[in-house]
Formats: sequence, structure tokens, C-alpha cells
Amino acid sequence: MTVQNKRIPDDQFNAIREEVLKQWPTGAEVDLKEAIAFHKSLPDHKVFSKKLVDAKNRGITLIQPRAGVALIDAQIELLTYLQDKGEADLLPTTIDSYTRQNRYQEAENGIRESMKEGRSMLNGFPAVNHGIQGCRRLINALDTPIQVRHGTPDARLLTEIAYAGGFTSYEGGGISYNLPYAKNAPMEKTIADWQYVDRLTGIYEEAGVPINREPYGPLTGTLVPPCISNAVAIIEALLAAEQGVRNITVGYGQCGNLVQDVAAIRVLEELTNEYLEKGGYRDVCVTTVFHQWMGGFPMDEAKAFGVISWGSATAALSKATKVIVKTPHEAMGVPTMEANAEGLRCTKQVISMLADQVCTAANLEEEKEMIRMETRCIVDKCFELGEGDIAEGTVRAVMCGAVDIPFAPSRFNAGRMLPARDNDGAIRILDMGNLPFTPEIKAYHRAKIEERARAEKRNASFQMVTDDVYAISKGRLVGRPKA
Repeated sequence: MTVQNKRIPDDQFNAIREEVLKQWPTGAEVDLKEAIAFHKSLPDHKVFSKKLVDAKNRGITLIQPRAGVALIDAQIELLTYLQDKGEADLLPTTIDSYTRQNRYQEAENGIRESMKEGRSMLNGFPAVNHGIQGCRRLINALDTPIQVRHGTPDARLLTEIAYAGGFTSYEGGGISYNLPYAKNAPMEKTIADWQYVDRLTGIYEEAGVPINREPYGPLTGTLVPPCISNAVAIIEALLAAEQGVRNITVGYGQCGNLVQDVAAIRVLEELTNEYLEKGGYRDVCVTTVFHQWMGGFPMDEAKAFGVISWGSATAALSKATKVIVKTPHEAMGVPTMEANAEGLRCTKQVISMLADQVCTAANLEEEKEMIRMETRCIVDKCFELGEGDIAEGTVRAVMCGAVDIPFAPSRFNAGRMLPARDNDGAIRILDMGNLPFTPEIKAYHRAKIEERARAEKRNASFQMVTDDVYAISKGRLVGRPKA
């Protein structure tokens, strides 16, 4: 199939929609007019986009956890705790793995097993199975806006149920929820399926219902160069805007070097607005989300809090609109709601202390300019490969490795580019693969990696990559060789 960055015509959308709503019985519950009326009945403090716009205007950073369990009452209890005890500004509903794979019967079995065992037997909330009224029980029970977070290549039915159920924010995209999550999902199919999600979002927007959309920023989460994640976020923002989305939160996952992370989040917002303006999308509100460290965590709880605190400080200094918060139990499996609340309170305390401080590091502008140049190289190459069409160009860019996400499981991802840290802990590129960089950019990365190699008295090699992957879980940022 071919895919283009063109708004889906109404008749085509409605024909697809008829089939999507048949995928599980709860799809028959969707009534668009009634759903729009329900959204319009929600008070402003429950609407995600309105809270984000207010935070952006006030220059503050909101905090949001991850959380999801199988049963409605337990999910309400969990989110109420995070709202009241964790002081969360925004709430999540993380979707279970069966739903992410469109395996709704197995999700239904998981609900039954959870009821039988008296505890969650799923790793998230099966929103499609609980249906519209089940989702609305969550929305009505909480006083805080709630976002759907998942990881689904084909999220069309989930979107229908979630929006009709009253959720006012929705994470994901055709690239960010494909390459890092799926092995065999073709790029052109996931882009098309997510164009459906964005067109549905646009339909609500046109009816006066603002729904926030958030491309997934961290991608594979470990050692992802800022230019890669920023380019993907910009592309997904352009795809969403074409379908009528007007409130977009672009995201970035913490790499660990303060200057590079602050530069990355600021350039991300700047370039997203730049490319939206070039594309003629002048009425889109862009906000940002900073994800605390997504790699391995120390087993020691005190050290884990140190990692969380560092992420909190970086989010505050970058002036991100919101931060996704980790817990001190990340290395131990699924965190308790108490640990989740502790991570939130730790983050809120650090953000409050740094609210009026500004990052003025001398090398910040150099880092910002490097990220700008790298990101433009990638996004512009996508436009070039698509002969002006960003959707078609992205598919071709993934095929040839111009967009290459490190450590992604997808067989469509080139997997040739290798990142490693430089001597200061910033993410650089050890092996360029087919990234469309200028000779000057390539030389800059080589010089940075060689500087570290000389300091460590070893050759620049794949061993650096391996050492860096495990470094933070061992209490370091850079994976230095043992003395």
C-alpha cells in the first residue's frame, strides 16, 4: 500500500470506521454526537489540553506518572491515590499488552482472571473491553485530566472507545508506536492507521472538543540521539496536523547530560513550530513533555531517587510543559502505588525548588545548534525522499536508514546507527549508518567520540555502547572501563 500526508476524505474515513467499530462488541456503543456532548459537559480542570496550555502560559512544569491495572475499581483507587497522595497534576491510564496487540478476547480473559484472583492479572487497563461506560467511570471519579498511554501499532478501536469514554489526551504515533514496539508492522500501514486516529481527533476538534495528541518521545528509551527522537516527533506532529489535530505535545527522553537534554527539549519545541509553520499549520498549540530516564535503574532505592531527582531537575531547567515521572522501584518490576507516589512527590519538590532558575550553560547554544542541524538533515531528507510528502518520505527514509532508531525490534528498521556517549556524557553517534548528515556533522561526532577514547585509553568501539547501556544502573552516566 502507499500512504500520503493528505487528510482522509470523509467517505473513506466513514467506510474504514464502520469496519473498525466491528472489531469488538463495545465498538457498537460509540455514538459520536453523544460522545461530543459528554466532552462538552466536562469542566475545564478535567480537560488535558486546557491544563497544558495554562501551564505553558504560566511557564510551569506539570508532573504525570504511568499507571494501569485490569479492573475499573482498582484503577480508580490507583489514580485517586496518585492524584491525592502523589500530587499528580495529570494522570495516565496505561493500556495492557493484549489490547495493544488487538487481542481483545485474551484481554477479556485477563479481566475474568483478575476478578477471580483479586489482583490485576494484566499489565494495564483493557479500555476496549471495559467499553465507554467503564472509561467514563474513571473520568467521572477523578478531578484531574487523564491520558491514554499504550504502545499500539493499530490503535483505531482503542481511540474510538477512549474518546467516546471521555479521555482528553492520547499518546502515540505511526512511527513511535511501530519501530520501538513491533517486529513485523509495515511503516506504511501504521502511518495510515494513525492517520485514522488523528483524523478522528480532528473531527472532535472541529466539533469544539479539544483533544491533546502526544507522539511517544523516548522511542527505544536508551541512548537515542536527540536528533532522532526530535525528527520522529516533528514528523508525527506534521502528520497529525494534516488530519486536523490542533493540540500536540512533542516529547523527548532523558539522555543524562544536562546541557544536551535542556538543548534538546528547547530545540524540539522550536523546530516543531518551525516545520508546522512551513507546512501551513498555523493554529496548532505545541507543548513539550520530558520523560525521566527510560533505561536501567539502580537496584538501590536511594540511588534510584537520585536518578529521578536528576530527571526532575532537567525537566524544570528545560521548561518542559510536563514531565513523565519514574519510581524508585523501576529495577524491581511493577511499582507499588506508594512508590509511584513517592516518585511524584520527589519530582514535584525538585521542580518547585528550580521553578525560577534558568539554565545558562556557556555551551548550551552550541548544543542547540548541533541538534537543530542534525534534526533538519533528517526531516528534510524525509521530505526529499517523498518528493514533498512527509508520509511517503518517512516510509522510504526508514527503509534506507535515513531514519534509524537504535535497538528497535522492527525488522523494517535499518539498525545500523550506533550511539555512544562522549567524554561529558552527551549522546553522540559512533556508527552513522545511513543517517543523512553533512561531513561537518559527521566529523563533529567522530571528534567527540575520539576525545572520550583518548581519555579512557581505549579504541572507540561497540564495547563503549554496551558499557553505556548499563552505566546508569551501575551508578554512573558514562560507561567507563574499570580502573
